[in-house]
Amino acid sequence: MREDIFALLRREIRAGLDVTSSIQDDQLMDYIESRVLEEQRLAGLTAAEKRRWVRRLYDSFRGLDVLQPLVDDLTVTEIMINGHEEIFVEQDGQVRRLPVHFESRERLEDIIQTIVSGVNRVVNESSPIVDARLKNGSRVNIVLPPIALKGPTMTIRKFPERPMTMEDLVEKGSLDKETANWLQTLVRSKYNIFISGGTGSGKTTFLNALSQYIPGDERVITIEDSAELQIVTVPNLVSLETRNANTEGKGEITVRDLIRSSLRMRPNRIIVGEVRGREALDMLQAMNTGHDGSLSTGHANSTADMISRLETMVLSGADLPLGVVRQQIASAIDIFIHLSRLRDRSRRVTEISEVVGMKEGEVVLNPLYQFQEKEERSGRIIGALEHTGRQLLHTEKLSMAGISRFAREQEGVEL
Repeated sequence: MREDIFALLRREIRAGLDVTSSIQDDQLMDYIESRVLEEQRLAGLTAAEKRRWVRRLYDSFRGLDVLQPLVDDLTVTEIMINGHEEIFVEQDGQVRRLPVHFESRERLEDIIQTIVSGVNRVVNESSPIVDARLKNGSRVNIVLPPIALKGPTMTIRKFPERPMTMEDLVEKGSLDKETANWLQTLVRSKYNIFISGGTGSGKTTFLNALSQYIPGDERVITIEDSAELQIVTVPNLVSLETRNANTEGKGEITVRDLIRSSLRMRPNRIIVGEVRGREALDMLQAMNTGHDGSLSTGHANSTADMISRLETMVLSGADLPLGVVRQQIASAIDIFIHLSRLRDRSRRVTEISEVVGMKEGEVVLNPLYQFQEKEERSGRIIGALEHTGRQLLHTEKLSMAGISRFAREQEGVEL
């Protein structure tokens, strides 16, 4: 598609028609179709190519311009805009640059303002970083100049229309069926589970999949910076989202505020989409005050690193001795699940560990499952999540849930 002709035709269409909200969508589409069919500069195009011109021109007025086809494309999992002239996408685990761009920096800024205003958020030079979401649930991160040196930067993380289930993850090789059955038992028995992993390792996807095991008669509160979770198996669900401060610096609602409020909403479980800072203390306290079965995620390179990061998060918001913080972690979290994105770009569960308590001032882990790489074949890593031979030490919640024959469950026998 000739970008110079596209920009010129778009300007002509805008000049020839008042493309404001008073113009109906079907009227705008009809007008664009007629202009494309009459346009001599496009006379040599096929009918299919002209349809693509019509769609893109329409999207430039009513959709997200050059981004709309990428948002609609189910094979695109991530869209990265490094400025109005640089657009990258991730497809099938591979990142590549596209030969398309916005007509100007101002046009990209217009699209950004359309996105943030749609979720009642504000981004400008005085508040240049914001998290938002699209209507389809895709997560959006925006950074403006002067923080972003190349110009307005936007990253869109897309999620499937149908939430991925644990069966889907088993089919993709993220873990095996026996381990999935075992995790189902832990969720049903209200073990507090924390999912860690690096960027793009699939933490939110895994959290969604785990949530399908929550009994349907429970009340669940989800708390997120930008709503991403797609929990469809729990009828009694309340989804809460943070709010940025307004232009006067007032009205901010933080994750900490939402966690504290959720405790007064009679939850059976609390799910914090991701902890990044001082709200980690509130999450741990919620887990320690009768809200068993709660779930959360965080960025880390390993389970041990996640514990260290949780300590730092808590200490950033509270003047507590390190030993007290570690005791909070040890008593609040029962299971750590670590995810990794391997060098072949596959996402795998690489570690599952039980928190067994404290010893000599340190949090003690009981590694239950670890990923063992066997070989690399045609660029694909061959390996499996293997049982370490250690057994779960804290089985009180299993007994309280009335679950017996746990040893058979670990061997893959579904209850």
